[in-house]
Amino acid sequence: MRTKKRSAQWFGLILATVLLLTACGNDGGDNGGGAANGGNAGNAGNGGGESSGKAVTLDTFISVSPRIEDIYTNDVTKAVESKLNIKFKFDATPSANAADKKKLILASGDYPAVFLSGDFTQAEQISYGKQGILQPLNDLIDKYGNEIKRAFAEDKDLQAAITAPDGNIYALPHINDCFHCWYSQKLWIDQTWLDKLGLKMPTTTDEYYEVLKAFKTQDPNGNGKADEIPLSGAFNTWHGIPSNFLMNAFIYDNDEDFFFMKDGKVQLAANQPEWRQGLTYINKLFAEGLIDKEAFTQNNDQMAQVGNKEGDNVSGSVAAGHIGMYFSLAEGQNRHKEYVTVAPLKGPGGVAYAGYYKAYGNGQFAITNKATEEQAIAAIKMADYMYSEEFAIMNEYGLEGKYWTKAQPGEKDVHGNQAKYTLKPEYWNLSTTFNDNWDQMGITRRTRAIRESWTAPADMMSQQGYEFRLFTETAKNYENRQPEETFPLTIFMDENDANEAIMLRTQINEYVRSNMAQFVTGSKKLTDGEWDSYVKGFDGLNLKKYLEIYQKAYDTQKQKQQ
Repeated sequence: MRTKKRSAQWFGLILATVLLLTACGNDGGDNGGGAANGGNAGNAGNGGGESSGKAVTLDTFISVSPRIEDIYTNDVTKAVESKLNIKFKFDATPSANAADKKKLILASGDYPAVFLSGDFTQAEQISYGKQGILQPLNDLIDKYGNEIKRAFAEDKDLQAAITAPDGNIYALPHINDCFHCWYSQKLWIDQTWLDKLGLKMPTTTDEYYEVLKAFKTQDPNGNGKADEIPLSGAFNTWHGIPSNFLMNAFIYDNDEDFFFMKDGKVQLAANQPEWRQGLTYINKLFAEGLIDKEAFTQNNDQMAQVGNKEGDNVSGSVAAGHIGMYFSLAEGQNRHKEYVTVAPLKGPGGVAYAGYYKAYGNGQFAITNKATEEQAIAAIKMADYMYSEEFAIMNEYGLEGKYWTKAQPGEKDVHGNQAKYTLKPEYWNLSTTFNDNWDQMGITRRTRAIRESWTAPADMMSQQGYEFRLFTETAKNYENRQPEETFPLTIFMDENDANEAIMLRTQINEYVRSNMAQFVTGSKKLTDGEWDSYVKGFDGLNLKKYLEIYQKAYDTQKQKQQ
């Protein structure tokens, strides 16, 4: 996500794929070779840079952001073409229609040589790889992938995560090492309410219970009305349901697959005794009116209406990936500044976990069997360049000069070290549409080192300082608070297993979520009989087979990492 005027719509909504914050700057100057100068330049010096030969035409499928004015005349497009001596021939599809268009052209056989926005699932990579539609990239990476191999060396999990069971790499992901997104299951609390009531920041489930009771009964907003909502959130948004954060005080719950690891074995958290204990605690909060009844049914917009309504604030604490989901960050809107994060609460068994969400996503870059040898080489050099620091900055912020510059001596990054880059004030006034960056289209590799190397804004409570604020809250309260071993969110399995796993996962996750809501709200009681019936229900969903499939995939991926 981003904190800019052109992302103002986002502040009231929550985008499902969350590339949270940092920005998109660019330069409207001459694009002939005018790339950013930071970091490495991939294969620009490995046969992919200045060339006296004829430019290689790359027929390329790309999903185009609605903010891009013209992909062909875009500054970044022209800079990449000039630098790598290539010529794009785009099959440019609006992002809203890209998934359907991809399926259509692959089914018809009328697909291009290169995909830059393929969004290939692991199952699709295996299927299209077996059909010979997607070419293995292994040999090309070995010969031309300097930056790709650097990525493998720097991120020990990456290569294994994108390697299919047959040993081939068929696609490369868009990598966005968004630190605060890795720990996006957050709880935010109104610090001014704590201060007014003389309460300390809660650290345990019992302490939090007492805080919520005080919020409900002691009029912390001072209007003389019993209108306070101690804990709320939203359904079907970015970690907006409070019960998942609270469950981590009893057993690990990332609300993705409900897996937890024990001695290398994949297990389901949602049928464990600790899960029942967590449900009992959360039900207690709900029964006493400490959790908003609307938190399990209202959407993000409805919660934002509560958060931004005129008059007194009524929200004591909220579950959210970031506070801007519910409270406006616009200049002059100050309510969001009252909120700080709550560290994972410690439950009666001493458990206090943070949800962990580092993943690599689907494969975006791929080369098809339509590519000639010349095109395949040019394409992998292009992909390699796009994994460089130089392109990561260009893609998101444009060319140096208009929206960003090299940092001056003494300018500090979020760690207090010398910064490498500085955003200019012009960046925060980007229009709704533009043509001087790629708006994160295609592939890039924005590492933590790159994201955190910019000059830290002086005021983290300003719109410009929002990502710095999220970084600070995450580092303070959530970093490394996940279990020592977690199940990877990006994992390959063979085609038959993948198809079965998808079917079982849908049924099991729905069963877990629907029963969780019923137990929390009291429509199902947590009696021995009801609980035993719930646990037995997993047998009919073939839980044993489901866990066996994921255990096999986990063991295989671990072997690839050795």
